[in-house]
Parts: sequence; C-alpha cells; structure tokens
Amino acid sequence: MMVCHGTTILALRHRGRTAVAGDGQVTMNASVVKHRARKVRRIYNDAIIVGFAGATADALSLTERLQEKLERFNGNLTRAAAELARDWRTDKALRRLEAVMVAADGERMYLLSGNGDVIEPDEAVIGIGSGGTAAQAAAVALMRHTDLNARRIAEEALRIVAGICVYTNDVITVEEI
Repeated sequence: MMVCHGTTILALRHRGRTAVAGDGQVTMNASVVKHRARKVRRIYNDAIIVGFAGATADALSLTERLQEKLERFNGNLTRAAAELARDWRTDKALRRLEAVMVAADGERMYLLSGNGDVIEPDEAVIGIGSGGTAAQAAAVALMRHTDLNARRIAEEALRIVAGICVYTNDVITVEEI
C-alpha cells in the first residue's frame, strides 16, 4: 500500500454514530502551503462520507468516480467501493493516481486503494495518511476508555496526532452520520 505524507484522515464508528475527520494541512516538499484544506466531504445525497490522503487532484477524481458508482448501484457502498477498486486497479490511467480513500455510511466503512484494496476494519476504525496509524491508536484508546462520542473521539485523536506529526495540523474537519 502507498504511504502518503501530508495529511491524516480518521474514520470511526462508535455507539451507533460514524465520524470521519481530517486535518487541514497541505504540504509541498518541505513547506506548508495551506492550513485549511477540506479533505473530508459528503457525497451521494450526503449519505456517504469520504476522506482522502495523497494527491488532491487524484483524490477528487476518485471521489467523483465513487459518486458515479454510488449512483449506478443505488447508494450501495459495498458494491460501489468494490467496483471503484476494481477499476482503479485495472484501468491504466486510474492506476497512476496517488491517493488512498476512506468511505463510510451509517453501517459500513472501507479503506480503498489503487492496489484493489477494499478493507473493512475489524474494530470500526481506519486511519490513513502520515498520521493515520497514530490517529487510529489514539481513537481506539479513547473508544475503550472514555465516554466521548464519535465526533469528539475523532477530534481528540486528530489533535493528539497534530502534536506529534509534522504533516498534520489542528485545523480539523469532521463529518458525522
């Protein structure tokens, strides 16, 4: 799987709610070029939340393609994600895209990659990007040992990562279902 520098995205499901959070930092070479990028957004009539790490143009292209698949399969995220991953892996132009994506609805969440991966996590937590592993670890600890709701866990986990990852800032966007 591709390792992406420059962002942290966290998706989690806790107590019946799903939250997807992302930081706002855009890094180019060794410089921060933007502090308030929006890497988490709603698609398909606001029923699906996506978050992406990697090249922005590539991620937006993949988001559009996922939207098309969702429309084709009447909002079935599992089917749309599998079809997108298949296309991404087999299409010559799509194969060159450098991004990783998280997609979630009220019941399921997936990590999608250009390797054809459609991974549903065991513990209902996915972290991607440069701070993804740390965000996932922080979220699991907060889920197990606090009374915070899904949104607050996502925010706090990203704040923790912003304190230790130079590619992640504390300008956080959260979408929740």
